[in-house]
Amino acid sequence: MTPIHEPLSEEAAARLVQVAALSRTPLAIRGGGTRGLAAAPDGAETLSTRGLAGIVAYNPAEMTMTARAGTPLEVVEAALAEKRQMLAFEPCDLRGALGSSGIPTIGGVFATNASGPRRFVAGAARDSLLGVRFVNGRGEVVKAGGRVMKNVTGLDLVKLLAGSHGALALMTEVTFRLLPVPETATTIVVSGLNDAEAAAAMATAMAMSVEVSGAAHLPESVRGRFAGGALPDGTATVLRLEGLAASVAVRSQKLAASMARFGAVTHLDAETTARLWREIRDVAPYADGTPRPLWRVSIAPTAGHQLVAALRLEAGVDAFYDWQGGLVWLRMEADPEAALLRRYVKAVGGGHATLLRARPEVLAATAVFEPQAEAVAALSARVKASFDPAGLFVSRMVG
Repeated sequence: MTPIHEPLSEEAAARLVQVAALSRTPLAIRGGGTRGLAAAPDGAETLSTRGLAGIVAYNPAEMTMTARAGTPLEVVEAALAEKRQMLAFEPCDLRGALGSSGIPTIGGVFATNASGPRRFVAGAARDSLLGVRFVNGRGEVVKAGGRVMKNVTGLDLVKLLAGSHGALALMTEVTFRLLPVPETATTIVVSGLNDAEAAAAMATAMAMSVEVSGAAHLPESVRGRFAGGALPDGTATVLRLEGLAASVAVRSQKLAASMARFGAVTHLDAETTARLWREIRDVAPYADGTPRPLWRVSIAPTAGHQLVAALRLEAGVDAFYDWQGGLVWLRMEADPEAALLRRYVKAVGGGHATLLRARPEVLAATAVFEPQAEAVAALSARVKASFDPAGLFVSRMVG
């Protein structure tokens, strides 16, 4: 059985890394175990952040929080809820879609840059990260950033670590900014649009001064699996508005009037809106208990429907769209078709395709992340060598 280390302090974690460096023992960093993409290599030992838990500081007036990396996300969100504050980027919970268990951690959220439907207007997880403490591959404790939005090093270590999947360092503590919880929310549903028409409707909505905070398109194949069947018949193009009740009422009327030229328009109340966008965030239609390949594709909003249309000519695929069409969730019916998918991603202008789910042997044989261009790969290698010269950190952190 692979040894699992659970240090209870940053100092203990640093000593473990120092010992591993001396013995050249690979380390696989683990948070809550909810986002694993592949098994750790043979011979690697697991370094868990579970013992590095607890909220260090919370300043509601300045809307910042500092927490140790292993702090369960639910603990962070419960503390924020008491002050009606939230994480702006809506961290996704993919346990259902990935068939995983465990408890998501705040360090895992930032290590995987887990960002939900509000990401295209509020930024990704990394954009909320202000500071981080971490242990590098030499076993040294390093602090980057702080509790204000300032970078004094000339190299933004905070942004480098966010989304690094534990391949650069062990994050031990994170400081991040917050936003107030909106007073209310509503969703405008435009029914009956095909994928291309939905892309045009969402682009029109985003160009308006109504502050849309969520824009997604749910084809007929998935529409009935959202919001407990509360969505009208036909495809559903959904647009979320949030804020003060009076403002939301005015903006929703303006948006509905504009969308009426695209198709039939209905409104969802705040409770149904919350459920719908939580399910969009967590990829609920594909939490189907199967190993059918699941891809997360980031692409230009106007290109998402073109990608899916091209794929449907050659492979069995189901899909829905978030981020105004810029995030495509693709479920393949049989093989991952990695080469085909990435060829079409390049053909429609480029993007990033990440294989999140497949049978273990398929994951092991497939490039999970989009292959990097030669120049980017060379830069990544230099960054890796700077953080982790011995190459100790061998796997992606699971949150």
